[in-house]
Amino acid sequence: MTRTSLNRTLRRAYFWLFLVLALSLAAKFADRIPGIAGGPIEAAARDLYDYLKDMALVFVTVVAAYLANVFQKRSKFVESLEEEWRGIVRTKSALFTYCEKTYVSTDDYLAAFCRISETIDNMRIVYANAGETATLVGLYPYAPLHDMRRALQSIDPRKRPDLAPDDRKVARDAILQSFYALRETLLEELDLDEPAHPLLISRGRRLKQPGATRRALFRQGRQEKRRDAAPPVKPEVDALLNDLYQAEKAGTGV
Repeated sequence: MTRTSLNRTLRRAYFWLFLVLALSLAAKFADRIPGIAGGPIEAAARDLYDYLKDMALVFVTVVAAYLANVFQKRSKFVESLEEEWRGIVRTKSALFTYCEKTYVSTDDYLAAFCRISETIDNMRIVYANAGETATLVGLYPYAPLHDMRRALQSIDPRKRPDLAPDDRKVARDAILQSFYALRETLLEELDLDEPAHPLLISRGRRLKQPGATRRALFRQGRQEKRRDAAPPVKPEVDALLNDLYQAEKAGTGV
């Protein structure tokens, strides 16, 4: 279930919920509405209110179960889309590696081609084709994947054994350009938010100073006293670990 389908379903659910609440409110105060009070409409409104009151638990249960099913479908869809994206990233890395190799074999090409072919076919479990009907195939939802496939096919070593390095570079750039275009649109479906604590600067480094609170240092010292009070099982191991710890603490390395 895509984000658009989810929002459309929620709007329908909110509409019916608001309608039922509005009818209940109108039926509740029907005896105070001019033109309705004291007439047959008031009696019908009172019966409607009693019915809605009796069926309130059933109504709430049905709505809750329906929304739970909707959000479960959405969760499964997002999970499938995330897995598909991980596969696309791995495919991009495989194609990039192939283009960067100085010497490639037919087996290398076939492995890369099978990877992009699997990625293209795996999209079928996430999205249907755009404009697909019972008689029309439709259009593949993310054409850049086919651009990546065609770019790879353009440097097939079986068809072009004397391929120049510049040709592989152009194919690599085409694959990366297609990947970036795909990333810009595919990830929109995941409703990603900005991180609460981003690190946006270059040359970032840890700003905290070495050390700990007095409470933590006190607990460390107390544990060291308990350890030193007991005889070591293997003195040579303790000596080695102590030397390594002191060297690392002093910043001299191992």
